[in-house]
This record gives sequence, C-alpha cells and structure tokens, in this order.
Amino acid sequence: MSDVVAAADSVEIGRRAAARAEKRMLIDGELVAAAVDFENISPATGSVLGTTSAASAGDMDAAMGAARRAFDETDWSTDRVRRQKVLLQLHDALEAEKEDLREELIAEVGCPAMTTQNAQLDWPLAEALRYPARLIDEFEWERELDGGGLFGERNARTVVKEPVGVVAAITPSNFPIEVILNKLGPALAAGNTVVLKPDPNTPWNATRLGRLIVERTDMPPGVVNVVPTPSNGVAALLGTDPRVDMVSFTGSTAVGKHLMRVGADTMKRTFLELGGKSAMIVLDDAKPAHIIPGAIGACVHAGQACAANTRMLVHRSLFDEAVANVAMAFAGIPVGDPALPTTLVGPVISAAAKQRVLDACERARRDGAETVVGGGEAEGLPEHLAGGHYVAPTVIVGADPRSAIAQEEVFGPVLVMVPFDDDDEAVRLANDTAFGLAGAVLSASPERAMGIARRIRTGAIGVNGGMYYGADAPFGGYKNSGVGRQCGIEGFAQYTETKTIGWRRPRT
Repeated sequence: MSDVVAAADSVEIGRRAAARAEKRMLIDGELVAAAVDFENISPATGSVLGTTSAASAGDMDAAMGAARRAFDETDWSTDRVRRQKVLLQLHDALEAEKEDLREELIAEVGCPAMTTQNAQLDWPLAEALRYPARLIDEFEWERELDGGGLFGERNARTVVKEPVGVVAAITPSNFPIEVILNKLGPALAAGNTVVLKPDPNTPWNATRLGRLIVERTDMPPGVVNVVPTPSNGVAALLGTDPRVDMVSFTGSTAVGKHLMRVGADTMKRTFLELGGKSAMIVLDDAKPAHIIPGAIGACVHAGQACAANTRMLVHRSLFDEAVANVAMAFAGIPVGDPALPTTLVGPVISAAAKQRVLDACERARRDGAETVVGGGEAEGLPEHLAGGHYVAPTVIVGADPRSAIAQEEVFGPVLVMVPFDDDDEAVRLANDTAFGLAGAVLSASPERAMGIARRIRTGAIGVNGGMYYGADAPFGGYKNSGVGRQCGIEGFAQYTETKTIGWRRPRT
C-alpha cells in the first residue's frame, strides 16, 4: 500500500478521489453524461464526495441496444484472440491506475486501507482478468462424441460451447471492484457483451473502468456499457428486457429472488451470489489461540462481507473462555477512519445500513439474547468522522439458534456465539439456516475437521484457517445463498451455452 494513502485521512482521500473521479457513463463506446447527476456520499464522513451521471430509462435502453448489436453484429463472440488481447489491455490499464483506484475505494466504499491489500483490490486485480484470459486458450470449446446414435458409426456428434449473449452485471457496494472484475473477466472471455450496473453507493470504480476501456483498450463499442443509476425502476429494466440473455447479480437474497421471478418471462439465465449466515465451528480440541483471529474475521470491513463467519459455534467445554476472550478482543478492535493503516473496522455503507444493524442488535436484546460487548454506535470518534456510519464491534450470546439474530444476515460487525455439545449438534446447528455460502472449522485433527467440513451444506469452507478464495476457485452458495459460481472453470462455463451438432459421416 502506498505511503500516500497511509499518510492521509478520509477527508483528504475524499478530495483526491473526487478530483480524479469519472462522472460519465459508457454507452456504445462513448463516455456520455446523463441529463441529471446523483450524489456520491462518503460513508466515513457523511459528506458529499461528488456526483455521478444518473442513467435514465432511455440511457439504459441505449446501453442494452448497444450490447445487443455488439453481440449480434460484430466478431467479438467468435474472435478469441481479440478477446484475450483486450482483457490483458484492461488489466494493464487498471494496474497503471492502481493507487488512484485504491484511494477511490477507500473514499466511496469506506473500506479500511488494509483491506485494499487483499480482497478489495490487490487480489482481484492480480488475477480476475488474467485468469479468464488464460482460460480462453485452455477451455474445451468443442469436443467430439463417439459414434452411435440412430445411424451407428456413420453418425458423428460435436458439442460446442458458445457465449450466452448479453449479460447484465449488477454489482454490490461492499467489494465493488472485486465483484465487477470477477463478473467481467469470464463473461467477456467467453464472448458475451455486458451492461454493468454498479451499486449507486459506489459508482466511481465502475465509471473509471469505463473510461479505461475507452482510453486504453481496443474493445469494440457496445461490448461493455457502464450505466450507474440510483433508480430501482431504471435498473429493473435489465431483469425484464428480452435483449438481455443473462443476469449476473451479487447482493441480497431478496433482490436475487426478485430477479429470478421477473426474468422468468424471458427465460433469463441467472447467476446469483447472495447472502450468508456462515458458521465457524470450534471443536473441543481446537487451540484457543486460533479462536480470536477467526472471530475477528466477522468484523473485517465492518462485517460487510456475505461470506463472513458471523456465527461462532463453540464446544461447551471451551465456550465461557472463548466468549470472554472474544469479547476482550472485540472491545479492543480499532474503529475509525478507513484511510488509516491501523483501522480494521470502518463505517458501514450508509445511514440506513447502520440503522439496520442497530435495529438487529436491539431486536436480539428484546428476544432475550445478551450483548456482551458493543451493540450500538461506535464511540470516541474524531470530529471529522462525526457524520460517518460507524457501529461498534458486537458479541451476542444466549440467542435462541432459531431467533432472527442467529438466522438472518446482519451485514455489520456482529458475531453471535452459540455452544454445542458434540460434533453432530455442531453440524446440525451449522446447517440449520436458510443460507449456505461459507463457513469454517477449527480442530487439532485435520481429519476430523475435514470430516465436519464435508457435512456442512455450504459452497465454501475453510479448515484451520485454509483460504478458499482465488480466481481459479469457484465461489457461491447453496440454498438461499445463490445459484451458480463465481470464478474457476465453473464460473467461466456458466457464461456459455451448449450446442450439440449431429452430422452424417460420408460413406467410404
């Protein structure tokens, strides 16, 4: 991370980000301004950073039309060499503006500077475009089947992989550039065109990408269109318009279900990476020193991570000690300015998001749970952060495992700790939720931990601190946590259609 970022506070970072921000949309290869703008608010200070073009229904219509034409009328879908070249050009362009992008993320996302060194920026920037660019050469685009069929050995069959068509990529505010790149990379590498609708709370990283596409790549007009908008009505057009073949959405389960319903009339393919209520299981032989780092993971980026382990299931023999140690650790977690290199917990994205977290904690208390530490607004913040959206790291115990706080995604720095008596109960509690996105297991026995991990109905799980993240590692959920996978071969293949061609071999 640059010394420049480390030396500034969020006020200064915000000024610099605003001075460099791209306000315009990208439609059909042109950077264009909308008729009206909307405000981009700093989560850290509550002040206005600047403005961004607000796409109208007409702008969205133009973007979808451009994407449709680029798919139907150009060679983008068939020219793999060109696609690979453009993806690598875009990667290089982002790398060249990496430090400006880092400050932009800190300013508009409110993510702690330390998180930009991993999943917020450095990790996806390293491989999210380069990995699918490599897959263009390695992917099995065609395969031949053995003879057989109606005409015996004279029949031949070829299975062909083709792009889906126009993809609507709808992205969230919590890890915006990470999600954007991990959608764009495989979608474009597979030959699709894209309409990107970023979260209105964090538009500038997407509009920057649009500018770089125009200035630094040979991407044909219309292949990628970037249309920020605060209007749900305008965004909803992506879910119903027949020109869009697929919706790739990361966000809440409620919105994901809505997109599935409204997309049914036009039979849209959907990739949905949705919410989670992931459990970390601490077995009776786990080392106590490993519990604290696992618990603190629930607070990274103020708990705004769908895969965060926000439930900690602890064997009863370790429970009281674990609660005391975790509560002490949470009380000492630095909450404050995300621009500072020592900050672990910055703000949540908005005032409304902050209120939802506080309401969830209050409901837990009404339901009979005990707040051991936290449960309210963060205190002792400096004056320049007075308008920001900060929640104190919170530990809750005594919650009924079926209560809202133990079942519903809070999306804040809130950890619910629940005791269990044996391995079977731990598995039952972990699986007893509508979600199935991620999880973790801690045990001195790798074999025992792996056995537990295989029983958890979840799309990703870490054993003793193992990391499942990577451009080559498929990520997504079971149950209400989604449909499909991001990254890996599976994430690439979901942006393709399958065609089987049967043909007669000539007589010899």
